[in-house]
Amino acid sequence: MKVLYAIQGTGNGHIARAREIVPILSRMCQLDLFVSGSNSQVQLPHEVKFRSKGLSIFYDKSGGVSLTKTVANIRLKGLTREIRELPVEKYDLVINDFEFISAYAALLKGVTCIGFGHQAAFHSAATPRPRRRDLLGELILKHYAPANLAIGLHFDRYAPSIYTPVIRSEVRSLIPQTSRHFTVYLPHYDDKLLISILTEQKDCYWHVFTKNTRFVNTHKNVTLLPIDSKNFTQSLANSNGLITGAGFESPAEAMFLGKKVLALPIKGQYEQKCNAKALKMMGVTIVKKIGKRFSQKLRTWIETAQPIAVNYPDITEQILESMLSKIDLSHSVGSKAFASPSLFGQIDWLRKLNVWM
Repeated sequence: MKVLYAIQGTGNGHIARAREIVPILSRMCQLDLFVSGSNSQVQLPHEVKFRSKGLSIFYDKSGGVSLTKTVANIRLKGLTREIRELPVEKYDLVINDFEFISAYAALLKGVTCIGFGHQAAFHSAATPRPRRRDLLGELILKHYAPANLAIGLHFDRYAPSIYTPVIRSEVRSLIPQTSRHFTVYLPHYDDKLLISILTEQKDCYWHVFTKNTRFVNTHKNVTLLPIDSKNFTQSLANSNGLITGAGFESPAEAMFLGKKVLALPIKGQYEQKCNAKALKMMGVTIVKKIGKRFSQKLRTWIETAQPIAVNYPDITEQILESMLSKIDLSHSVGSKAFASPSLFGQIDWLRKLNVWM
């Protein structure tokens, strides 16, 4: 079986998950990789056959999405050309981790596509959402990467089609320790702001991982470190806790290692609001933003918060085997099986690709 595994390269979580999945999947099928997105700091140590700048999200320095920079980097004509030219027809199956180009190429050319990953979990109504739903956010989660079938990953098994997180082998093999430092990964906040706040907590040490430095820098009790998967994992395993956004992989790994978590959702990113709701349901501390009362909330978390007990069994191979076994079923039911029909279907968007160049 020939499989194209398409990975969203915006942010580090998708790539980190793929590092675990690719070696297993390679033993099960003839595998090629496609990575799109331009702002991940984690490298994929495997041969990538197709690359694209794709659609990437960029952030400002105050904890939110930079719409100006994000929109400025959209290349509409280039994207439509890449959708037409990506040779998905040479594959029996596309496994899609929230990747736009390959999903619409598969839809255009009638190739079976399985949505697999965290965003695929949002095709289920049972996945936690905030009290006030965002219509645009829901549309993006459900239609950004259309697929025949959706197999999701989340913090808990909210539905039969949703599995618990893929925890990397290097994380599973660790023996966690507890030291005086906390690990921090908040790429949506400015380093200077973080330093000014964290140095106030003088009895704690902080490992802040940032894309803005290539070398280790120390400011009183705050150490800035370049983003590196191995060093981050080691810091987390030996930490007293993790402060991060309301993403998926980092909180999941922290909880698996028995670390307490404080999550600050990225403003303007609906998925993070949904994740924050799920984490709060589990007992994780959620702080909406770094504001005037943040130092007080941080102190309370340091002194009183406890780790959340989770059970994340190593079932990645079983999930992938089950996924590949579904290809015959999805072929037999045809286009009606699409879990997320094209958002642009009403204006026959895909058929207009040939006249957009």
